[in-house]
Amino acid sequence: MNTQALISKEKIRYAALTFFLAQGLCFSSWASRIPDIKDIFEVNYAFYWGLVLFLIPVGKFVAIPLAGYLISKLGSRIMVQISILGYGLSLFAIGAASHIVLLGIFLFCFGVFWNLCDISLNTQAIGIERMYGRTIMATFHGGWSLAACLGALIGFVMIVTNVSPFYHFSVIALIIASIVFISRPYLQEDTPAPKEEIKEAEPKRTFRMPEKLLLQLGLVGLFALIIESAMFDWSGIYFESVIQAPKSLQIGFLVFMVMMTVGRFLTNYAYRIFGKKRVLLIAGSFIFIGFLTSSLIGEVFHSMLAKVIVNSLGFMMVGLGISCMVPTIYSFVGAKSKTPVGIALTILSSISFIGSLVAPLLIGAITQAFSIRYAYLVVGLLGLCIVCMVSFTNAFNTENEK
Repeated sequence: MNTQALISKEKIRYAALTFFLAQGLCFSSWASRIPDIKDIFEVNYAFYWGLVLFLIPVGKFVAIPLAGYLISKLGSRIMVQISILGYGLSLFAIGAASHIVLLGIFLFCFGVFWNLCDISLNTQAIGIERMYGRTIMATFHGGWSLAACLGALIGFVMIVTNVSPFYHFSVIALIIASIVFISRPYLQEDTPAPKEEIKEAEPKRTFRMPEKLLLQLGLVGLFALIIESAMFDWSGIYFESVIQAPKSLQIGFLVFMVMMTVGRFLTNYAYRIFGKKRVLLIAGSFIFIGFLTSSLIGEVFHSMLAKVIVNSLGFMMVGLGISCMVPTIYSFVGAKSKTPVGIALTILSSISFIGSLVAPLLIGAITQAFSIRYAYLVVGLLGLCIVCMVSFTNAFNTENEK
């Protein structure tokens, strides 16, 4: 008897959600301690630190050719388990690193498992969304954000209480392993893809132009990942170096994640009111205004409390704006793409993750030459680029658009 047939779709959905929770917790645990890890290894040059962070997107990019093939051959159910365990183990290794070279190697591995987990987990989510016959992708990403918000809060407490990254990351790795052990039996079973799809995922000598829809979605995803990288990797450093806030007031990453979480849980509701296209237009505007507020207005005040409040408001607007980008793009793939899901997500990742490659070097170089304030101003302009892309390309047109 097929035991998967006895598992309700609700249990499958909640099992996948717990893996999104594990991934979000793992990510934010790393991101919340970036300033501390930078201080531990005494990296004082912004561009050099940008090169160190660059190893994460390099790992993510290296994983892209593997993801589509492995998911097509092994199925997303198996790949989700392998990748999330590797993700947690890499986090533990980062906390245990004793040399900058080892840190770089572990960050590369962190990036590889990060992307494998992203693609395999979203493949599971799209399959479950099709099972339900309605849009539920944003709730999965909302769960990720909720766990990331919790991870940011835990990280803030760890920083204030002077707990080292090693002990912090060890606890998180154990939590992730526990989630995998408890939830793995309830993941959706997907059979290996037909040989034609596996061949489709294998490298070919002849180049085939991807579907136009995926190119358009991928470009918006590229902009979105530059914005995300600016906030994930540099928001803590921004509060530390630009605002020069004490540890008890370094809340930039935390407030960003809180609003990102709120935004993701409101995304489905916003779809019903405005439609997906208008939601993206509003989100791009929020991103632009948020970065503008922090980079131009945040330094006007002399009071430390006023600086923290104004910059936090800017970070909150960016968090609210970026919250819907990735789930909406993935939802468009599931609804409109004619390419097999695992392969479509691999193509989308190949384009959009260029943003992850560009971000650390771009922000590090601008910060080294001028200031991180100017780097944030440049990144904020990408919010306007998203507004233009969504306005003038047909990838975001829907039949039911209001």
